[in-house]
Amino acid sequence: MSDGLDIDLRREPPIEPEGGFFGVLRSWGPPLLAVLVIRSIIIEPFQIPSGSMVPTLAIGDFIVVSKFAYGLRVPFTDIEILELGEPQRGDIDVFIHPPTVSDDPWCRLKRIPKDWTLDLIPFMPGPEQPCTIDYVKRLVGMPGDTVEVRDDVVYINGVAQGREQLEDYEYVDVRGCYPQPMKQYRNHLDGVEFSTLQTTAYGMHARDYGPTVVPEGQYFFMGDNRDNSADGRYWGFVPRNYIRGKAEVVWLSFDPCAEGGVPGLGKPRGTRIGQWLE
Repeated sequence: MSDGLDIDLRREPPIEPEGGFFGVLRSWGPPLLAVLVIRSIIIEPFQIPSGSMVPTLAIGDFIVVSKFAYGLRVPFTDIEILELGEPQRGDIDVFIHPPTVSDDPWCRLKRIPKDWTLDLIPFMPGPEQPCTIDYVKRLVGMPGDTVEVRDDVVYINGVAQGREQLEDYEYVDVRGCYPQPMKQYRNHLDGVEFSTLQTTAYGMHARDYGPTVVPEGQYFFMGDNRDNSADGRYWGFVPRNYIRGKAEVVWLSFDPCAEGGVPGLGKPRGTRIGQWLE
């Protein structure tokens, strides 16, 4: 009886991976390249380290940014080869912070080894500091607009953008993790509705701005946490080719001030996962 049920369950001997650098490259090169291409032209995850976009984006949020929302670019460059749309007022965008752009025109080329290894290998050649730093803010001023901000109220071409006060908000900054009472407003900006915060602390209001005309081909950005945001009111405008993509959704979130949770990240916020951004 056993002869008729003789099934060979022996496994084939494992194939030994090719050793050395080229073996590692052959094994990990294709998936790593695929990840880099996806991050370069399709979507890219970003972590929110500060409170400049609270309450829309919380400190510790991980967001997905659409890299092709406005155009298709040559992988690993800022060269746009196909325009797919234009940034719109009210969009939440990730962009290159203009003051952080390296003065070295060859910086990106020198950084290729570090960028391709996602900065995970410390001894790779190239500048230690990134050639640019990314910021995330809300697009407020379009090219040609006259923008003014008075007491955190935005004026576009002389017209005040509407807002209504909501219930107070308790803002917790990651520095010290102390709660701060804030005024919360529902804002209306070209049909886009979103919440902003304004401090109640005397002398902590951000300075008024403008009126200033946004140059052609450039954009004016602000944070939703109006008195806790180093934005365009302080360093100016963002060129069109510096805009890297549009923030779409929160895919993961951790509260760094909550007790317990993951070391270095904090406690997961289940209620924020999957939130689409407005």
